[in-house]
Amino acid sequence: MTIERFGSLHGQDVLQISLQGPDGMEMQVLTWGAVVRDLVVPSVAGSQRVVLGLNSIEDYVAHSPYFGAIVGRHANRIGEARFTLNGETYRLDANEGRNQLHGGTMGFGTRLWSLVDHSSSSATLSLVSEDGDMGYPGRLIATCTYTLLPSCGLRIVLEATCDQPTPVNLTTHGYFNLDGSADILAHHLMIAADYITPTRPDLIPTGEIRRVANTGYDFTTLRPIGAAEFMHERILYDTNYVLQGPYGELRHAATLASLRSGVAMELWTTEPGLQFYDGHLMDIPVHGLGETKYGRHGGLCLEPQRFPDSPNKAHFPSSILVPGQVSRQVSELRFAR
Repeated sequence: MTIERFGSLHGQDVLQISLQGPDGMEMQVLTWGAVVRDLVVPSVAGSQRVVLGLNSIEDYVAHSPYFGAIVGRHANRIGEARFTLNGETYRLDANEGRNQLHGGTMGFGTRLWSLVDHSSSSATLSLVSEDGDMGYPGRLIATCTYTLLPSCGLRIVLEATCDQPTPVNLTTHGYFNLDGSADILAHHLMIAADYITPTRPDLIPTGEIRRVANTGYDFTTLRPIGAAEFMHERILYDTNYVLQGPYGELRHAATLASLRSGVAMELWTTEPGLQFYDGHLMDIPVHGLGETKYGRHGGLCLEPQRFPDSPNKAHFPSSILVPGQVSRQVSELRFAR
């Protein structure tokens, strides 16, 4: 495990923590955004990078679409950038038209976290969000712990406590590419979900919960992400899937596999939803890790989460945290090669 200076921001050092697992996995974490900058796993063909990352803090600030970040206080979107809680309406920072995305202009994915604990294979970072931050009520303390597991895996534990009732929806925002190809459309994906929450054009959920059967949104069996093209149904995915199984228990949510590299990744999570974004808006003007250029569909996101706009949808699983409780999300990435 090493800690080194990655750059500085507003006069404060941004640190990079390099971790190594017992099976050869390697990982780099930044204190800016609690970003997973790099993740390398062993494969039949040698070491394989499986995430997208950038080369400087300046590139992250100017060009990153939340590459590898922990986003919050409420990940995904909140409609009209407002919600009502206990009879009071809170107006949030709107950073995507009239809506809020990933906690606002200065959400957790663009903030400097503190490194509070570490070992050769684990790092814990924390962030304090004060009352009124981006419009949210209450003081919130968030922690993120990354641990490389002995069996070629990564566990991510996200926790938060508060002093007033407040929405909390932390999530990981890694962009995955398991073989270094120019796009991920040939990757195979399975999502353990029979339903999605369809949206308006601005990606705010309508409130409906809709079956995926016999549609291009059906990933209940492993299939190429680009397969919808062959069915003459071009879909640009930025969709919340309603995961099977009991909310709060660690369970298998998705499998992503590359036939080209032979690397497969299982995602397990305790969360009720999974946002699948296929990277169709990506066009990064600077080179990334390995001097790679990240263009359209260059990577995909699988974001375990509470549902988008859940503070405004009473029938969605609640994202409200109250004093005395702990919001806890556990996710694991399990790799096979």
